[in-house]
Amino acid sequence: MTLMQKFFGAAATLALTAGAALADPAIIFDLGGKFDKSFNESGFNGAQRWAEETGGTFLEIELQSEAQREQALRRFAEAGANPIVTMGFAMSSPIEQVAPDYPDTKFATIDGWVQMDNVLSVGFAEHQGSYLVGMIAGMKTESNTVGFVGGMDIPLIRRFACGYAQGVIAVNPDATVISNMTGTTPAAWNDPVKGSELTRAQIAQGADIVYAAAGSTGLGVLQTAADEGILSIGVDSNQNHLFPGQVLTSMLKRVDVAVYELMSAGADMPTGFMGLDLSSDGVGYAMDEHNAELVSADMVAAAEAAKAAIIAGELVVHNYSDDDTCPVLNF
Repeated sequence: MTLMQKFFGAAATLALTAGAALADPAIIFDLGGKFDKSFNESGFNGAQRWAEETGGTFLEIELQSEAQREQALRRFAEAGANPIVTMGFAMSSPIEQVAPDYPDTKFATIDGWVQMDNVLSVGFAEHQGSYLVGMIAGMKTESNTVGFVGGMDIPLIRRFACGYAQGVIAVNPDATVISNMTGTTPAAWNDPVKGSELTRAQIAQGADIVYAAAGSTGLGVLQTAADEGILSIGVDSNQNHLFPGQVLTSMLKRVDVAVYELMSAGADMPTGFMGLDLSSDGVGYAMDEHNAELVSADMVAAAEAAKAAIIAGELVVHNYSDDDTCPVLNF
């Protein structure tokens, strides 16, 4: 069963079998570029998979400035693209402005939130996946201090940080979690130099593992961690291969699967809200040949037990977005 069928039942089944090749789909990548090796690139991989498997083509644009958001939406809508898939929470407001003008066009916002008849909002349980990589970090640390470097300081990224800290403390109550955000504007997603500086500052405070949830900025975190001989944790895409043996694991956010299925549904894409969590494999953690020697069988067993408990409802990871608080971090 696909993610679309899981959340929308028969309507999604019809969409996926009927085909919707009457118009090319489009994807709008957020600031940071489609080859950020993280969030945007995961979306690109999903679009590429769709194109390769169907022989179809898609329209695309890499945003260079905030001003291009609404322009890109209107340009693709005027060109007849359907659906138009957008990456990042910052597309929410532009979609609210544009979608009413094109009622026959379907829009999707990944990580955003828009309540309109022709819009699908796709969200992920980042706190759940972050909890699992936090557990692994809490069991792996030798200094009892781990770090988190976020991109733009927004509730979404605080959700990553809070889930991570909860996982660390759950298995290592004496551990310290250091958390820093890169900035308060969209430029925070594309500043690997600042990511490097924050990582060095956390290392100076004793961190021997740093989790990056910062788009292209995170590449500076992973690079510096490798250079300084500590471990890092990747995000969104599997980033273990970037620095084999030095990336402890990656928190997977299956944006690629979401984009693939939205494009497969085409103009028949359902609207409303689709939430992807551990139970739907929408989030998780990466194990492969690049980190197999770093993560012990006991660590995997503990993470898998927690995953099962979360899915069963026996373990609840606090979601920062519910009340703007985190029980184990002070923002």
